[in-house]
Amino acid sequence: MEKRTVLWYMTFWGFAINYMFRMNINIAIVSMIKHSISKTNVTIIQYECLSKTEQLTSNNTLAQNILMVDLNDNKFEWNEHQQNLILGAFFTMNWIMQLPGGVLAQRYGTKTVFGISNGVAAILSFAVPASAKFNYKALVVVRVVQGLISGGVWPSMHTMTANWIPAHERSRFVSAYLGSSIGTAVTYIMCGYLIATFGWESVFYVSGGLGLLWYIFWVLLVYDTPAKHPTISIREKTYIEDCIGKTIQTRSKPLPIPWKSLLSSKALMINLVTQTGGIWGLFTLAAQAPSYFNFILGLNIKQTGLWSGMPHFVRWAFSFGFSMICDRLVKSKRMSMTNVRKMATLFCNVLQGLFILGLCYSGCDSAVAVIMLFSATAVNGAISSGALAAVVDIAPNYAGVIQGIIGTVASSTGFISPIIVGYLTFNQQTLSQWCKVFHLSGAICICTGLIYIFFGTSDIQKWNTYNDPVVNEKELKSIVKKPPNSSYAMDT
Repeated sequence: MEKRTVLWYMTFWGFAINYMFRMNINIAIVSMIKHSISKTNVTIIQYECLSKTEQLTSNNTLAQNILMVDLNDNKFEWNEHQQNLILGAFFTMNWIMQLPGGVLAQRYGTKTVFGISNGVAAILSFAVPASAKFNYKALVVVRVVQGLISGGVWPSMHTMTANWIPAHERSRFVSAYLGSSIGTAVTYIMCGYLIATFGWESVFYVSGGLGLLWYIFWVLLVYDTPAKHPTISIREKTYIEDCIGKTIQTRSKPLPIPWKSLLSSKALMINLVTQTGGIWGLFTLAAQAPSYFNFILGLNIKQTGLWSGMPHFVRWAFSFGFSMICDRLVKSKRMSMTNVRKMATLFCNVLQGLFILGLCYSGCDSAVAVIMLFSATAVNGAISSGALAAVVDIAPNYAGVIQGIIGTVASSTGFISPIIVGYLTFNQQTLSQWCKVFHLSGAICICTGLIYIFFGTSDIQKWNTYNDPVVNEKELKSIVKKPPNSSYAMDT
């Protein structure tokens, strides 16, 4: 098996594990909340989209569950503000490690940064149940630290992508990043059944165990560059180095970072705005779908987990299929790299925004709501062929640093969005209030997508290299004309 194939799989599952840590609280919190009770009465929840008969049945079941669980004292009386503080805690400090993560990966390697980020987050996952039972503030602290440690994952991986993956294979390889979608999907679906069978605590123990298992394989199988890999074939190593040698500078010491050029780069800033907008929509849907399905549409915990998770399977499938098309368009020169990235952005931002708006107009029709959620989440998968991949296009020597800068801003949506949702829905779990959430998210996605379509680029920037020639079209054509026979998972 080609080492790029191994790297693809380890990257895929690394992002899946990372997103288990991010998202498991979103589904678990539905069963962690204790609805207020008195000695004789249970507070009735007004599910706006259920009939009176369904309301009564749902609340009778809820009342029985509450009274049973209250004996175990493993549920909590947290209001909407406290709940959304917990939901956003992971992202509160996550942004701090985005830029350092890229810089550290450039200096010490992705293997170390990516591995430690996921490994430590896995250990902290075991501490979530105990901290929640102690105090919600203790849970917030654990989640904040977990998010801080995990912050280096995304930017660090771009450094390895630049070192291992030729340009004409890049869209397909970056689809491995969307293992995050599989992680989200598996988390929601698996956790729905874990909670129903073993209780919400099992969610965090299983997530932590899977994380530690992945870390062992990561340490044993992954290396930062083809040159450092002890068992790579000479054929594959030569092919990779021939393809990327003109755009990646290798020195005994890391290249100095041109901070002034980076921070004043128009291409970088447009990419930053675009990724932030797409992530806002995705994070809002991923974090709030369980609450929306449960409290507005009245779905039970298993249904909530299933319909919140399945769209993320579709997102990855869409990403992988779309990326194959994009790489073919680039390799055949039917479209320029920049136009391919813009086409992808049309899907991952603009169409996503339109489908999010569709959620608002689905009303109490749960089938239509599920279709809109599936569609909005799926088309966001085009990000692997859009602005996310364009980071490596514009400056492969500093891709990790650039993604760190972008991630610093983009990750802030993870805690800002829950705060806004909490404000809009505090004691107002109604369709009209949720429509405000969807209108805001849809508008952000659409506007940021249009900015990239009109002004974005994937051309290599002048400050990427220090007086070294950039690979030209003829050289690229001669390199990719006769690729080696391989079992590379992304070859078409």
